[in-house]
Amino acid sequence: MRNDAWRWWLVVVLLWVGGVGAGAAEWLKAGAAPPAVLFEHFPDRLHAYVWRNWELVDTATLAQTVGATPGEIERVALSLGLGENRAPAAAVRRQIYITIVRRNWHLLPVEQLLALVGMEREEFEFRLKEDDALALKLGSAKPACEPLRYREPDAGARARAAMIRADVERNFGGLMQATGEAPLAFAEELARVPAEARPAAADGKVRFVFSYLGAFGDPLAEPTAVDPYPDGLLARLAEQGVNGVWLHVVLRQLASGGAAFPEFGEGREKRLATLRALVAKAGRHGIKVYLYMNEPRTMPPAFFATRPEMAGVRGWNGFDLVAMCTSDPTVRRWIGDALAEVFGATPGLGGIFTISASENPTNCASHGRQEECPRCRTRTQAEIVAELHATMAEGVHRGNPAARVIAWDWGWAKHGDASEHVRALPQGVALMSVSEWAQPFQRGAVKGKVGEYSLSVPGPGPRAQAHWTIAKERGLPIYAKVQLNNSWELSTLPYLPVMDLVAEHCAGLARVGVDGLMLSWSLGGYPSPNLRLAQGLIDGRHATAEAALDALAVERFGAKAAPAARQAWAAFSAGFREFPYGLGLYSAPQQSGPANLLYASRTGYPATMTCYPFDDLTRWRGAYTAADFIAQFEKTARGWERGLEPMRAAVTASGAAQRAEAERERVIAEAAYCHLASVAEQAKFIVAREAWAKNPGDAAARAAMQAALTAEIALAKRLYPLARSDARIGFEAANHYFYRPLDLVEKVISCAALERKVVAAGGK
Repeated sequence: MRNDAWRWWLVVVLLWVGGVGAGAAEWLKAGAAPPAVLFEHFPDRLHAYVWRNWELVDTATLAQTVGATPGEIERVALSLGLGENRAPAAAVRRQIYITIVRRNWHLLPVEQLLALVGMEREEFEFRLKEDDALALKLGSAKPACEPLRYREPDAGARARAAMIRADVERNFGGLMQATGEAPLAFAEELARVPAEARPAAADGKVRFVFSYLGAFGDPLAEPTAVDPYPDGLLARLAEQGVNGVWLHVVLRQLASGGAAFPEFGEGREKRLATLRALVAKAGRHGIKVYLYMNEPRTMPPAFFATRPEMAGVRGWNGFDLVAMCTSDPTVRRWIGDALAEVFGATPGLGGIFTISASENPTNCASHGRQEECPRCRTRTQAEIVAELHATMAEGVHRGNPAARVIAWDWGWAKHGDASEHVRALPQGVALMSVSEWAQPFQRGAVKGKVGEYSLSVPGPGPRAQAHWTIAKERGLPIYAKVQLNNSWELSTLPYLPVMDLVAEHCAGLARVGVDGLMLSWSLGGYPSPNLRLAQGLIDGRHATAEAALDALAVERFGAKAAPAARQAWAAFSAGFREFPYGLGLYSAPQQSGPANLLYASRTGYPATMTCYPFDDLTRWRGAYTAADFIAQFEKTARGWERGLEPMRAAVTASGAAQRAEAERERVIAEAAYCHLASVAEQAKFIVAREAWAKNPGDAAARAAMQAALTAEIALAKRLYPLARSDARIGFEAANHYFYRPLDLVEKVISCAALERKVVAAGGK
């Protein structure tokens, strides 16, 4: 969930009006598009294109897309020091299409992008809108890129390519013979059912999670190369105490519209059949399936031409979308009937969880604008939200009386005191709160309260506890929304071994006595030791956090190695407590770490949500000064580094049965250090670059730039073999790969080129 909602809606409306209404998303056209970022460390766009796609797209497709022969593309690759093209199958390429789109967004026009991912434009535009705000992540506009056509590299390009090859060979040696895990290699492992798999315990407490292999968009209709919920993953989740999984759906795609909305429901039979199969499969592992309800979705004005009485608030953030007014009985009747249809057609479906005041405008009160609607203007947000949940609960329970309805308080009362909303909720509905929301913190000189999800600041916080108290007084079940594996503080590792922080949070929730937990948003669905730790505390198996941590260390590493593992976890947790919460959580470069490029001069591009940090230090640092931002990341990295030696010792001392998993945890811990340390170095480079730009004679600034470049080269080289060995590194379910191993090599190439510039400038 995000706070800069107006930008998200700019994208949604442009996509809706341009893509659905006009037949083509006008904002994707290059006429008034911003200029693309130049990647000057490559000889030209052709060489950048070959490098960026070499291990993701097969040579034949690369050649065809730019009008070359496979041999011509191979010669370019060889000139750069690249080895054999080991691109995955086309189906896998589609599965991680966001990875390919991201790395080519500033290189290719849309038509050539679509050729690389094997996708039609209509589908691409749908995915830009529905795949978790992908268009916003890409920057809300397609940079201007002329079609790229193959031309034989001239002498200058060949000379620069030879320099890159020399940098590659000097820094990475046997890169051309490099092997390692292919993209999504972990999917094969997660598909295998463990020999001693057992169903999740039916202890009455719901613990549901998003799939590590999952997707937004339209997952029930779109074929995928990788099953988002294979039996092996479900079995592993069950072993970690998970008894629920969730899916993103759009209600009008899953159910008919009846007489009122005959245009709804196209393709619902296929989606419902897929849903029934998933429910049956998950049920064999003791796992229920839950649907994410963010309803009803806004519609274009034309939708209301023959039904004006159903039109609610119009013009969200100045754009022409209209809410389906839930104060209208026909709209509510459809919502109830649609849910009754879905739950009646899908026996065993676990339930729904709702967000009724998210960035995505739904009911007229979802953004607090109900006074603009003639039917809602005399009503409060609490009344409208409560009525909506009563409608949903009635429909769900008409279809299946045993299904759960979970109301998430995200956004109620603008994230403030929503006691009125909780008091108005109907019976039979559970209340879910973000556990750590409003929890106070201090990092260096910055004081604040958690305004999003956090691992570094454990909950439960005061907002959740206040809402839960009211709900319990009313006899409503209470749920906690948590991130226990990772968070947007660092999402591109399957989990962070900050076990002391996880134990502290879960012990607090055990004292509260929550009835269930939503264990992740789109990130954080890996079947990890963090979830195992949570299971032992929430279900009461371990009375204290210390007992749970001791038991997990013995299980994971063996009795002899357990003390060293505990020492490592404590150090990682202490280091992560220094993470500069209050920074630009979605804009800073911690997700990409050393893979994020540095630039000789300002790009002028603002950082985007999670996708492109660029060099936008102002957005990165948020509430911190540049100096404090750097200092806090340095504290975080130093603290984390203290845990690496005991982690290595724990691996060495681990038992034979635990050695392989212990080593995998060490790799994850080492990778996390590289990410955290890199953010500080990137910020130091930008500060020094700006000082040098103002005064080219500033020897201290030039020396600081050189030191940061040297540090970044070392971190990229350190992370490279880890990323080669473990395909989980750099991956996150909703964004796919933030980087692949060759991106780390590119970072070294770019830093080497910048070093030469800095040295040359210093000699003048």
